[in-house]
Amino acid sequence: MNFATWPALLVVDVEGNGANPPDLVEVAALPVRDGRPDTNTAGWWLTRPNRPVTPFATRVHGLTNTALASMPAWTDVADQVRAVLGTKWMCAHNAHTDYRVLSAHLPGWEPAGVLDTLRLAKATFPGLGTYNLDTLIEHVRPDLHQAPGHRHRATFDAFATAQLLLAMASHYDTWDDLVAAAVPPGLPGAPEPERDPTLW
Repeated sequence: MNFATWPALLVVDVEGNGANPPDLVEVAALPVRDGRPDTNTAGWWLTRPNRPVTPFATRVHGLTNTALASMPAWTDVADQVRAVLGTKWMCAHNAHTDYRVLSAHLPGWEPAGVLDTLRLAKATFPGLGTYNLDTLIEHVRPDLHQAPGHRHRATFDAFATAQLLLAMASHYDTWDDLVAAAVPPGLPGAPEPERDPTLW
């Protein structure tokens, strides 16, 4: 895989307050450049949700209402997030979720395309059984010694997802091959099905 052929790409992870639909409490956007995650230019935001963080959500990511009370509201950081995301490609694990939540919080935002490392892992490692982030980390064993934070925090999960993406990309010859395996149907960047030339 020639990483120089990749378009601008951000690996994204979001954490919510546990409500349905969720309020965002953390967003990480990690650029991938030249086959490496670029932590020097990554975007990271903590926000105070409109509704309290549920006890279940706190048990997952560790973010409490007390810790978030002094953070800016989403409306105060939304323009910053939108500017960082721009129209770049985004990648996330189980990307439908991150794309749906970000789209709801950023009306009119549209990435060039959406790579899903969950979908990619199923194509790359058939028969693995489960494809959650922990299983893939155990299977691939990416280098996470520079990952910021801890598991289930947006910064750590974005870094881990970036390393998994890069490891799996080595199984594909071209960017187009990667896109064909990693972009879920119906999301931006999905390859258009070939038209039957006999139809007119």
